Amino acid sequence: MTGSRLIGLIALCCIGGGLFVLAFILGRNPIAERPELGSRGLQRKLALEKGGLFATFEPLIRLISGWLSGLPIAKRRADIDKDITHAGDWLGLMPNDLIAMAILSSIGMFSAGLLLSYLGDTTAVFAVFAGALGFAMPFMQMSSVGGERFKHINRSLPTAIDLGALCMGAGLDFPGAIRQIVLKSSSKDIILINEFRRILQELELGHTRRKALESFAERCPTESVKDFVGTVVQAEAKGNPLAEILTIQARMLRMRRSVAAEEAAARAGVMMMGPLMLIFVCILLLLMGPLVVRGIVENKV
Repeated sequence: MTGSRLIGLIALCCIGGGLFVLAFILGRNPIAERPELGSRGLQRKLALEKGGLFATFEPLIRLISGWLSGLPIAKRRADIDKDITHAGDWLGLMPNDLIAMAILSSIGMFSAGLLLSYLGDTTAVFAVFAGALGFAMPFMQMSSVGGERFKHINRSLPTAIDLGALCMGAGLDFPGAIRQIVLKSSSKDIILINEFRRILQELELGHTRRKALESFAERCPTESVKDFVGTVVQAEAKGNPLAEILTIQARMLRMRRSVAAEEAAARAGVMMMGPLMLIFVCILLLLMGPLVVRGIVENKV
């Protein structure tokens, strides 16, 4: 008994020493700085002005983000940074900020799961699943924001290309056409307009047209955007009339969107077969159930 207690005491001391060393190493890292410049700085400022849970926990997120800065996860950070860019620099987060947000969400969901398990007198395994779900929630929300962003851009791009072709046919160059699209835009196309505005800013900073468009394709790697960027870059390289090519490109994008809508409608018809069959079975049970029960009762009598 004495030997087992000694082993347990040594194990507790090792665990406590390890936690102390870990806390000391993490505590040496300074708090993460808030982005102030660029698109992420603007998005962070807007998120803080909006208020809510993020604005409340933003200092704590930056504190944990500073602790995470020493972890050797460079590849994972690069992947998360790319996903944040695809989501339109969501909340102005940096990769460590998103991981810190996931950790806080996991702790909150785990605590709520423990409380529900205690009140409902159930197993604590539910709290573990709640913690795992809490860790994944910020990543899922970011992915949802990125998907909605891509959808809005794909819907607005054909109309914008048509307007650009009309402007170029009237004598404007490509940057002038983009500028007119930005000036004549409606509020429903604000996501695409922000991307066009960023293209103009990069051109004003001295970037080449090809570099600015390729950056647009990296931020929005959808098939429609890649086709648009590839068409403009190829037309510029070969000296082809860009206005006519953009008109054809807009027509092709509309045809592709129509085909995608028809395919989605066809898939919806097939997917509805399962629920319809379940409804049909339920109706049969409601109609035939009383007759079967009555027959069983009469046979017993």
